[in-house]
Amino acid sequence: MSYRSAVRLFLFSYLKEQSFPYLFFPNEVTNSIMSADAPALPTYETLLISLDEHVLTLRFNRPHRLNAVIETLYEELLDALRFAQHAAQVRAVILTGEGRAFCVGADMKAHGSAQRSLFQRRAYLQLGNDACEAIDQLGKPVVAAVNGYALGAGAEMAVACDFIVMAEDAQIGFPETSIGTCVGGGVSKRLPQWVGLGQARRLLYLGDRIDGVEATRIGLALANHPGAELMAQAQALATRLAGQAPVSMAMLKPLLNRASETSMESQLQQELDAVFTCSITDDWQEGVDAFAARRAPRFQGK
Repeated sequence: MSYRSAVRLFLFSYLKEQSFPYLFFPNEVTNSIMSADAPALPTYETLLISLDEHVLTLRFNRPHRLNAVIETLYEELLDALRFAQHAAQVRAVILTGEGRAFCVGADMKAHGSAQRSLFQRRAYLQLGNDACEAIDQLGKPVVAAVNGYALGAGAEMAVACDFIVMAEDAQIGFPETSIGTCVGGGVSKRLPQWVGLGQARRLLYLGDRIDGVEATRIGLALANHPGAELMAQAQALATRLAGQAPVSMAMLKPLLNRASETSMESQLQQELDAVFTCSITDDWQEGVDAFAARRAPRFQGK
């Protein structure tokens, strides 16, 4: 093992325990990254999956139920996110829906059928939390392309993403108080970070639905576009994200997501660890060389 590899291995072991549990390094260090050959994409019952220019698109595929959530959808989404984490060719993810909805939340037909025991109900709810956490903690940026209705659990998954872009006439909302339940998936923490406590109260207490234009105005969505242009715009954003240094992105995402939970002293130490680790990667040298040569860098995630 080379000196650089030995240093990487030490830092990986240390940082995984301390600050960056979703850090990823090349095969020679962790064996957790797949080969450089194009990966075989998994197939699913409730998800459509495609890979284009390092961008993995996951599309909810229950259009006959407006992509309402059932256990299988959550389980397959979790599996697809695990695939995304470990596939070196995947550097950004788009989450969207097939048909006229992003995801309208729980499938009320299955939800209200009384077929689930109390234990099964809790297990189903836990899957929802797990899905949102997996999106949030993925070591790669995730863009929610909200093409239509994003309600309840659908809105929760969108809010767990790094960016939300919406069709102008798409709607996002949290109707839980109007049907006698409560939000999950970390929304009560994440939504105020997106829009502030006042707007979060309005959306959660009143269950107001807002369109893409309003979501952009209050800071929930990064941008809104005509429906016909949404996926092209989401792909363009994700492609830009995929062009950034992968190790740098894997370091930066948890720094931002945990910033409100850590002291300045702790944040400074974690940033120091991140900068130092990036400085021993091949991509750091590539970035320096590309800057000096006035060319675009060609990052390899190493």
